[in-house]
Amino acid sequence: MSVLIVIPARYASSRYPGKPLVKLKGRDGVSKTLIQRTWETGCAVQAEARVVVATDDQRIADCVTGFGGEVVMTGEDCANGTERCADAIARMGASPDLVVNLQGDAPLTPAWFLDDLIDAMAANPGFGAATPVLRCDKQAYAMLREDRAGGRVGGTTAVFGADGRALYFSKEVIPFLPDPDVAAPLVYHHVGVYAYRPDVLARYTHWPQGPLEKNEGLEQLRFLENGEAMLCVEVDAKGRAFWELNNPVDVARIEAVL
Repeated sequence: MSVLIVIPARYASSRYPGKPLVKLKGRDGVSKTLIQRTWETGCAVQAEARVVVATDDQRIADCVTGFGGEVVMTGEDCANGTERCADAIARMGASPDLVVNLQGDAPLTPAWFLDDLIDAMAANPGFGAATPVLRCDKQAYAMLREDRAGGRVGGTTAVFGADGRALYFSKEVIPFLPDPDVAAPLVYHHVGVYAYRPDVLARYTHWPQGPLEKNEGLEQLRFLENGEAMLCVEVDAKGRAFWELNNPVDVARIEAVL
């Protein structure tokens, strides 16, 4: 399959303005912006893929071209990353077999998560969209609960059926666990990456936002609200910690892992 990896990035985040340009220091002492670290992940996939950053902000565009990345400028009215991916493809005139949306706020996303997602879409032609999920260990589960207890909107959790079909995504920690200390592995952390077939992505832009998407602030719920099946692909972190940059407090968490 021909694969196009699109990294949607916007400056005006309501929870964390300027997030793509936040610098994160690695163990080598080198600081790189969030958008550069995400772009490097996209370039590290084993599948042959073109990687572009889609943004409406010149500051982000200048940063990306500065480290040698490819940029496509999109409209300012994109409501979320999925809409920005669709807009980017339309402006590029591209026609890939598969579009991968690599969210720009997950510098700890391993490249093999993307490869597993691409492989799953190749093996499951009945699904028009897919996204990775990661089984929580006790530490990840505790961090999810800590964010909610602190009134922060942090990571997203997912529930899905035996066939992998997504049932729901939420910024609450679901499902309910009567004994969370024992049953934490029943919770799956949603990884902010998506794969779409172009026809499904095109349909997405014609659907209005539904009440679930609006209230949760989760773009993938638009697929579920319109009856489009989304495949949840369980991935293996192979001992690496995973977390997204959702709030300023996450900078220290991520730098500790880097």
